[in-house]
This record gives sequence, structure tokens and C-alpha cells, in this order.
Amino acid sequence: MKMSRSEREAYLSEVHVGILSVSRIERGPLSAPIWYDYEPGGQVIMFIDKLSAKAKCLASVERISLCVQNDDPPYVYVSVEGPFQISEADKEVHLQVAIRYLGEERGRSWMDKFGYQEDSYMVSLEPESWLTKDYRKRSF
Repeated sequence: MKMSRSEREAYLSEVHVGILSVSRIERGPLSAPIWYDYEPGGQVIMFIDKLSAKAKCLASVERISLCVQNDDPPYVYVSVEGPFQISEADKEVHLQVAIRYLGEERGRSWMDKFGYQEDSYMVSLEPESWLTKDYRKRSF
């Protein structure tokens, strides 16, 4: 039920809400939902508020994980883990992510009201380790 490289990259490039997980000192990992963008073979791009709990946790770690899944049977998930970089938010890339999730009109409206802010970071995750499962491959 494992996915091939092309299957897992195609699944990760689909629109899903991801769960970002970041280690914390003396606590369990912080896991939070997040919008992301991914093109096969590239990095996973996410945006976070500079004052968020995620930003605080990212300041003290070198690797993070992102998991995306299908909530309805047959279940499918892809989890990626690897090093990341933080940079200042790129307004155009942030707009692309909003449009990816909300469509053109709503994505632009969301960005005008809530989206791009100068107090946002762009997080770029380099997928090195993959865990996958595709229950659609199982015969019943």
C-alpha cells in the first residue's frame, strides 16, 4: 500500500490542509493545521505569523514534519520530514497559496483582508523522508 515517488508527489501537490508538526522542549510536538503549496520535486511552502507558537518552536529546531491525508475512506496519507528555511513572506507566493485553497476571487479577497502581512514568514520544507499509505490499493 506504499505509494511510488510519482504517486506520493502527486498526492502532496493536491489541495489538502496539512498538519505541521514541530518539536518542543519538554512538551509533545506542536501540531497545527496549515495551508501549503508543493510542486513535485520541489519544496513545501507554508506561511506563518511571526508571533505564532509555530514561529517560536521553529526557532529552536532544524527539522519539521508535514502530514496530509484523505479524511474519507479509503484512507490515504503522505507525511514528509526534513530541514527547512525561514524567510520573509513573499506576497505573490502567499497569494498563490490563498488562490490554491479558495479560488481566484475568494483567494484575492482573503489576502486583502487577512492574508499577506509584514509580520509573516515563509517556511520552505525540503522533503527528505517520506511515509505513505494508500488504502485504495487494498483489495476488499
